[in-house]
Parts: sequence; structure tokens; C-alpha cells
Amino acid sequence: MIRTILTDAQWERMAPHCLGKDTDPGRSGGDNRLFLEAVLWKARTNSPWRDLPDEFGQWNTIFKRFDDWSRKGVFERIFEAVSDDPDMEYAMIDATIVPVHRHGHGAKGGLKIRRSENRKAVGRPKSLP
Repeated sequence: MIRTILTDAQWERMAPHCLGKDTDPGRSGGDNRLFLEAVLWKARTNSPWRDLPDEFGQWNTIFKRFDDWSRKGVFERIFEAVSDDPDMEYAMIDATIVPVHRHGHGAKGGLKIRRSENRKAVGRPKSLP
């Protein structure tokens, strides 16, 4: 059993922008909601397409469909349709993984070159004649 993340309300807003609906001319594309769940699974896990669970269908078919939708701008239209109500669940940043600039670690100043207390002990600089 695969875990899905799209709610019914989200799907209702996305469905009109998908290709291959029953009302579109030509071949309809299987289950668009399951296809979008497969794309979201891929984005969530960052796994190769070949590791897609069998419940979503054949990975190569899903990849070809993803490529087709990408070239036709379908994902941009879907994003615009749902972007007015952002779900910030996946946008949270964990501060333990954010790199901090060296001045942000609490160190005062930085590297300081200090002069020697006894200038005679150091001697004359070699760059001077």
C-alpha cells in the first residue's frame, strides 16, 4: 500500500489542468491522480524512476508521461492553480542543516595578526634593503 498525499480538495483544483481527461480528444491517460501521486513520490524521495513502487504502474511509462507534461507546461499550470493556498508543511527549514557563515558562529572579529612584544627579537624585515 502506498501513502498518498493529495487531498480531495487539492485534486479538485488540479484535475482541470491535467492532460488525458475523458473529455479531451484522443487517448485518455489512465488515472491522472495516481500519476500525480507518483510524481510527488519521486519528488519526495529523490529516488530514481526505476525505484518507483509497482502500485503506481510501470516506471518508464510514468517517466515518459512526466516528460510529456513537463514539455507542455502542465505542471506550471497545476502549480499556478494551487499556489494561492500554499501548504507550508514541506517548506519548513531545519536549522541544523543550514550552513552558517563563519561570523555567525559567535566568534568575535576573526583572525588577528598580533605584533611581537619585542621588535628587536623579530629582526629587520627581509623585504627592506
